[in-house]
Amino acid sequence: MNFKVAVVILNWNGERFLQKFLPNVQSNSLGEGVGVFVADNGSTDGSLALLDSNFKDVIQIRLDKNYGFAEGYNRALQQIDAEYFVLLNSDVEVTEGWLQPLIDFMDSHPNAAACAPKIMDYSRKEYFEYAGAAGGFIDRFGYPFCRGRVLSEIEVDVNQYNSSIEIFWASGACMFVRASAYLKLGGLDDSFFAHMEEIDLCWRFYNSGFEVWSVPTSKVYHVGGGTLPNNNPHKLYLNYRNSLYMLHKNLHPKNIFLIISLRIILDWLSAFAYLATFKFQFFKAVFKAHNHYFRNINFLNQFRKHSNFKSIKQNPQIFAKSILLHFFLLNRKKFSILKF
Repeated sequence: MNFKVAVVILNWNGERFLQKFLPNVQSNSLGEGVGVFVADNGSTDGSLALLDSNFKDVIQIRLDKNYGFAEGYNRALQQIDAEYFVLLNSDVEVTEGWLQPLIDFMDSHPNAAACAPKIMDYSRKEYFEYAGAAGGFIDRFGYPFCRGRVLSEIEVDVNQYNSSIEIFWASGACMFVRASAYLKLGGLDDSFFAHMEEIDLCWRFYNSGFEVWSVPTSKVYHVGGGTLPNNNPHKLYLNYRNSLYMLHKNLHPKNIFLIISLRIILDWLSAFAYLATFKFQFFKAVFKAHNHYFRNINFLNQFRKHSNFKSIKQNPQIFAKSILLHFFLLNRKKFSILKF
């Protein structure tokens, strides 16, 4: 069956989230040509039984094991015939009418490969949510930040970011993506497993001539940290490793050596800060991330062979300075006062 929009929730042992949020997704995603899917990543809890008994209208895609966020979505989306995919976390509460502004925007902007709604904090609904807010950006060293969230500083939404603008990345918590562009570029990078893969995908969109946008007339609420909490060493490892993977794959040849060298120095400064505060598992996570990056450089080089790279100066969605410097030394902690 062909769909205009396929809303696809990737689930792994998320029975409690499905029970809480899936009815909301169903009731607010009604419309001709819209299908709601749950792609299950080999769950061992009661997720499948819950779907069978309570959500018979939801289309199930059952994967045989946990392939992670990236490969799990790739395997699922290859089985769906739709014009647009929505990658939606299981811990997201959508709002009435949330889909239509995204559909309308993508229909009228054929060069847009992806867009994202305004993502708010489920627990503190007046605040932006950490992973996405009102649109994502990165600095020259690959550190991500958002309209509404710069590093640890999260803003209250007072309609300051209500305009649709071109952004650098759309959050994987709720990413509305053109299926043809997604499939053309091979989807998310399986080697990432989880974390940063959506930023890498959006960077590849840009290097291929596409655009990514924020559409804040659509709004959702995200719990966040449902699979791996922020203080988890494995999550830290994935973020450090995948940042280097992303930079290596996408940086212009003129930028790659200097920027990755400086990023590695910054990583080690943070590693020794962990060591000084007796966070030994976090220190090991940084060491492990760098070790795996250097072991896989030849593999990562394969991705660079057929890419059309843009320098940082050619891409106005990349903050051509250090967000760490601006945040900690210049006290610029809101997106609105950063000067791109």
